[in-house]
Amino acid sequence: MVTTMSRQVGAHEMTFEAGKLAKLADGAVVVTYGQTQVLATCVRSKPREGIDFFPLTIDVEERMYAAGKIPGSFFRREGRPGETAILTARLIDRPLRPTFKEGFRDEVQVICTILSVDMANPYDIPAMNAAACAVGLAGLPFDGPVAAVRLGMIGGGWVVNPTFQELEDATFDIVVAGAKNAQAGVDILMIEGEAPENIWPLLGAGQGAVAPTEEIVAQGLEVAKAEIGHLVAFQEEFIRAHGVTPMEFTPSPLYGQDIWDTLYANFAGKLEAAIVPDKQARDAAFDAVKEEAKLHLVTVLGAPFEARDQEFSAAWKSLQKKVMRRRVIDQGVRLDGRGPKDIRRLSAEVGLVPRAHGSALFERGETQVLNITTLGMLRMTQLIDTLDPEDSKRYMHHYNFPPFSTGETGRVGSPRRREIGHGALAERALIPVVPSEEEFPYALRLVSDVLASNGSTSMASVCGSTLSLMDAGVPIKAPVAGIAMGMIADDGQFVTLTDILGAEDALGDMDFKVAGTSGFVTAIQLDMKVSGMPADVLAGALQQAREARLQILEVMLAALPAPRDEVSSKAPRIITIQIPVDKIGEVIGPKGKKINEIIAMTGADINIEDDGTVFIGSREAEGTDEAARMIEEIANPRPVLVGETYEGTVVKTTTFGAFVNLVPGRDGLVHISKLGRGKRLASVEEAVKEGDRLTVLVEDVDPQGKISLKPVGPEWEVPEGTQVETTGERRDRGGDRGRDRGPRGDRGDRGDRHGRRFRDGGGARQDG
Repeated sequence: MVTTMSRQVGAHEMTFEAGKLAKLADGAVVVTYGQTQVLATCVRSKPREGIDFFPLTIDVEERMYAAGKIPGSFFRREGRPGETAILTARLIDRPLRPTFKEGFRDEVQVICTILSVDMANPYDIPAMNAAACAVGLAGLPFDGPVAAVRLGMIGGGWVVNPTFQELEDATFDIVVAGAKNAQAGVDILMIEGEAPENIWPLLGAGQGAVAPTEEIVAQGLEVAKAEIGHLVAFQEEFIRAHGVTPMEFTPSPLYGQDIWDTLYANFAGKLEAAIVPDKQARDAAFDAVKEEAKLHLVTVLGAPFEARDQEFSAAWKSLQKKVMRRRVIDQGVRLDGRGPKDIRRLSAEVGLVPRAHGSALFERGETQVLNITTLGMLRMTQLIDTLDPEDSKRYMHHYNFPPFSTGETGRVGSPRRREIGHGALAERALIPVVPSEEEFPYALRLVSDVLASNGSTSMASVCGSTLSLMDAGVPIKAPVAGIAMGMIADDGQFVTLTDILGAEDALGDMDFKVAGTSGFVTAIQLDMKVSGMPADVLAGALQQAREARLQILEVMLAALPAPRDEVSSKAPRIITIQIPVDKIGEVIGPKGKKINEIIAMTGADINIEDDGTVFIGSREAEGTDEAARMIEEIANPRPVLVGETYEGTVVKTTTFGAFVNLVPGRDGLVHISKLGRGKRLASVEEAVKEGDRLTVLVEDVDPQGKISLKPVGPEWEVPEGTQVETTGERRDRGGDRGRDRGPRGDRGDRGDRHGRRFRDGGGARQDG
């Protein structure tokens, strides 16, 4: 049967429809918001033999027909997913995965196909709600539904599901996902938020814009929880109306009680005793206890235990988790000996890579990230062929996580989803402080290479990238630092941890990343693994993160207090000039002739925008300045006056003279009679050739703008006693007028006896 229901969410109705499309999928639903439409399908298959994890796959398929586009690739069809699709898939996966029942091992694939986009409403919110509903329609064992909403801080208030256009006036954009909780009402499972690149003009416009401080963000989360509650109830009603029968599922224990009892009784104390501050020593001690535990279990349980190795791995992880959590809850001491609010040793250094435009090394404990800034012409901006209104990206942040960073071997190649996600998070954290194109006409690429990892590499990338930008001489609005927070929740107790280790991320209950300036939050990302966290605990975590951020900023500014006064000498020097729009064609010239001549002569790189803005860049300052001068002279030429002397270049020779370029776009004619030093020449090339430099005096400028020149200088003076031949000059001038036929029998190339002109004779027109 076909089921259709709608609810008002923000400015539009959100419509769910099931039973019409993709009927062979276990669950399928079409969600429409405005004219943005997403088809989500969910299919389950039997678990693979011996699998010890939940194999959930989330895919987002952008169809360019959704926006009435033909793909821009060579093959004119969609290929690998773009960054927006990958980040949306991560947005769906992060809140959905922890809601499945513990022990569920069936393969599950959710595919979101983008059918239509209206270029006003982003497709990520419909896709997130559609994916969760498709899982519910499939009847899978999960603690759903999961719902998502976007909020924009616009004009001092939170707007639900704002459009792309409305977000242009927002000082914060946040996506929140959650599920129903019997006690707390709604549990927040995922947060993804960012400040926009134009936040500084918005805050300075005096229009009531509010900076996204920790208090403002916490208020927004409460607004989101109310909207999520409505959407969860709507999904529940829709799934019931469609007549879904949930599948029967009885979770099997991951390990036997005999294994757990033996491990806990004999090795919990040894595992706790093996905890030492140094990571490598701690890992080695843990491995030794683990091997001892294996041998003990084989002895106690006998040979059959060898077939239960998978159970042992799960039980060992549970034991590690219990020991670590008990240590934090009972003693307030973490794996490396720190207290809950302590930050690891910090270190920052700039100017490491000799040829880089900007470089920095940031270390937090064992985590070490090298950040490089490269500046380029604006033509190096990245073109984007997606379903977003944005079609280019001027600031690019790429994050690399090689296997040696964790002391392991592994695959090296194209970036994985995690690397793309971490790079995007660091990019969003820094975009608000990057100067605008008008203030700083460069394209920027930052690369974060993780050299050693023990937690919070994405936030270390934020810190190092700030220093790298400052080292390159980028005039950022304010330095940005980031910190990763964790949490241990046990029996109603919640302990927030500052600067989490990798093990605390894996064994803890929260991964909460917060980046910002000293004044406000620029990016936020949260993933929760437990339910029932009170609002005041999350608000407290935000404040704890701010305290840590300010400490980190002090260390960063000790390494480099402010951006360098000038852009790195290794970066191209770029200047901006403005020319009249109606002069763009003259500057470019026929088929690009003029602009290419300027580029060839100066070595500069030149971009001309449709509004007349010209970006000129060169490795050498002289090339940039000369190109700017030449363009200015074409676009805003100074008048050529009679009596002025110019140092010009011969650009063309003809039978009647040589054309000399005086200033870009203005040529004058030196008649052949003035090049012979009193003697008649057979050809102009006897005196000058194209490319020769020539000092000339302006003798005349006629009403049509044609310029008559004569060469000046000692080499053009007529020697004493030379017989000056004037007839040639008179004859050539006569040919130009088409009236003086000259001596009989000597018509030459001037005209026939009827006075008609020839194109290659004196009648050729001056084109200067």
